Amino acid sequence: MTKIKIGQIGIGHNHGGAKMMAVRKFPELFEVIGYAEENKRWIEKRGEHKCYADLPLLSPEEIIEKSDAVLVESDVWDLTKYAKMCVDNGKHIHMDKPASGTLEEYKAVLDTAKEKNLVVQLGYMYRYNPAVQKCIELIREGKLGEIYSINAEMSTFHPEGYRKWLTNFGGGIMYILGSHLVDLIVYILGEPKKITSFLKQTGLDGINLPDNNLAVLEYEKALARVFVSSVEVNGFGRRQFVVSGSKGTVNICPIERPITMTYSDTTIADKTYEDRKILIPFDDNTFDGRYDEMMQDFYKYIIGEKENPYTYEHDFLVQKVLSEIIGGVKFHGKNID
Repeated sequence: MTKIKIGQIGIGHNHGGAKMMAVRKFPELFEVIGYAEENKRWIEKRGEHKCYADLPLLSPEEIIEKSDAVLVESDVWDLTKYAKMCVDNGKHIHMDKPASGTLEEYKAVLDTAKEKNLVVQLGYMYRYNPAVQKCIELIREGKLGEIYSINAEMSTFHPEGYRKWLTNFGGGIMYILGSHLVDLIVYILGEPKKITSFLKQTGLDGINLPDNNLAVLEYEKALARVFVSSVEVNGFGRRQFVVSGSKGTVNICPIERPITMTYSDTTIADKTYEDRKILIPFDDNTFDGRYDEMMQDFYKYIIGEKENPYTYEHDFLVQKVLSEIIGGVKFHGKNID
């Protein structure tokens, strides 16, 4: 089995450590050559994490030179910058989300990767949620019929420090969490015909950012609603992805911890005013291994064993729709805390 030499640029992304842990679970697939981080504060905060402790600290240029593929896990505002360095030098990338920079800068990364036949895998974790995967399978099989509605919610009651960090981003929590939901909606329904956003600021704890947000994506017949909040008590327990069509409905709530999915079609819901559905069970062990399948697929994409279903064009459209929702991709600062 061919091993892929892989390194990581940046440890500032909140999912960076978990990605490195996932890669290191598969030494038969990956040879980890080290990590890079140009911000000394992140080295002080996270450099001693067990996933990095025995790895050499290299420069981004050394990571690129020594690697076949790179995990781009920097602070969000630097993701596209480092991704461009990688693809310009012919390296496959796993790039965390959401993309940064302007749409033109991000498109240049994707265009270069496509031209050079390089893998670009975005770190949208719900692509690998088994209930979401089952939902997409049912859609493809026609079990839900024509899709009329998607209701997607991803909220949390975030601590004060996290909400201060969110002030870095235009769109606040919509930019960070809403991107996950936009990814799935665009994958299922494509580009919306109209987008209407409601980006509200509660001002909780004197922190001013869009922390209570709703976007409505309009299609010819379908409506998709994206709600994300940073101030919803037990928001994690209400994270949901509901898809309804002419033949059936899937309700995933919560999305994880525990994964809970119900399915109903016109044969099951044979009483109009009764709750009739079946529970589709899943092993609830995916949170700690959230990125395992993702990293295994990254390997398969690189060696040509599997084709990435999320195309360059799809990834760009996600960022385009997200940008339209928040009124343009903007970064206000570079606060760590």
